[in-house]
Amino acid sequence: MGTAMELTAPPVTRFAPSPNGRLHLGHALSAIVAHDLAKANGGRFLLRIEDIDGPRSQPQLAEEFRQDLAWLGLEWEEVPAQSTRLASYAAAAETLKARGLLYPCTCTRSEIEAAGARPGLEGLIYPGTCKRTPPDPARPAAWRLDAERALAQTGPLMWEDDLAGPQAVDLTGLGDVVLVRKDLPASYHLAVTLDDAADGVTLVTRGADLFAASHVHRTFQALLGLPVPRWHHHLLLRDADGQKLAKRRGSPALAERREAGEDGQVLAEQLRLQQLTLGT
Repeated sequence: MGTAMELTAPPVTRFAPSPNGRLHLGHALSAIVAHDLAKANGGRFLLRIEDIDGPRSQPQLAEEFRQDLAWLGLEWEEVPAQSTRLASYAAAAETLKARGLLYPCTCTRSEIEAAGARPGLEGLIYPGTCKRTPPDPARPAAWRLDAERALAQTGPLMWEDDLAGPQAVDLTGLGDVVLVRKDLPASYHLAVTLDDAADGVTLVTRGADLFAASHVHRTFQALLGLPVPRWHHHLLLRDADGQKLAKRRGSPALAERREAGEDGQVLAEQLRLQQLTLGT
């Protein structure tokens, strides 16, 4: 059901941006944390492009990302992009379907809201409509993980965060998450778990906003017999209004700062020294 990786081995970390928008300071912090944790301990820092976000993906941004990382003074090894790994996602989903752990769901966001879904750690918790009543096969369907069945098969699970310590897997605040989307071959949860295992990542570094997702990923590792890494969820950068930096809010792009002549290595050092606003 997956075994913990050797803690004394040199760590393998990764930075895995999606080319659906330009990188900003929040991405720079994540990349620097992953880079420095690897390099300080004789490990490897990987770059993986997560490019399966349908029409939102902009292939030309991958080269911009490389230029941004070099401007920050980082060194990396690049591994295959997600678009080369679709067969592995399909195979994993079929394995879980065959074990009765996935079910089709045709519900729209508005239908989920109308069903009285309660708020959870990653938005509304799915109320199980399509699990109780088989959906119309003529409608486009996503595939959801049956969390109760999954944990009945795995038994109790733990995962380890460098900053927060040991964590018991608990899916009650997440519910039956989507594993295969209606419009894409895999959800973030499935793709990133399989990719990290394929790339030999032993220390998953990312922002604290993705802390809850690690409960799901640890579950998939147990179900699919994948290696179990450690995690490191770092604090987030906030803007002047206290909001998390995000592409959708127009956070200034690293490329704009680079093209304006700013020194990227000086900026990287400011991030390392927490001279820019950090929040939880």
